[in-house]
Amino acid sequence: MHQPRIFKSHIKEDVVFGPGCTVVEPVNLYGCEIGEGTFIGPFTEIQKDVQIGSYTKVQSHTFICELVTIGSHCFIGHGVMFINDLFSHGGPARGDKSLWKSTRIGDHVSIGSNCTILPVEICDHVVIGAGAVVTKSITEPGVYAGNPAKKIRNHS
Repeated sequence: MHQPRIFKSHIKEDVVFGPGCTVVEPVNLYGCEIGEGTFIGPFTEIQKDVQIGSYTKVQSHTFICELVTIGSHCFIGHGVMFINDLFSHGGPARGDKSLWKSTRIGDHVSIGSNCTILPVEICDHVVIGAGAVVTKSITEPGVYAGNPAKKIRNHS
């Protein structure tokens, strides 16, 4: 009988932290850059080549895959899933990174709990309502909700 490989919280040496960051374990962080004063909640995975700006809060149970950039002063709610593989050939890319797409989130963006963010660009000053699925880039500030996410109003 083989012993299983058991993984606990893991923060690799290649993670770059700005000053004043807070990380609540357990987490899985590797090859990413975390800006000054940023908070990372428990049960979060942030993969390599991810950049997170200063004073952003990433709540628990969030998955941020490779090729995601998040600006400063953002809020990422609980259980938010970022996607970089659109199954463009009918199934998973199986490690073929040439099929992956990137995501860029601007500054002062709030993403509600349980959202799914496909490879898109989201401009500054956007609020995404809980449970929304963002399938297209957002180029105009405002409040967005639904599946697929649509603008429901301007900022108040």
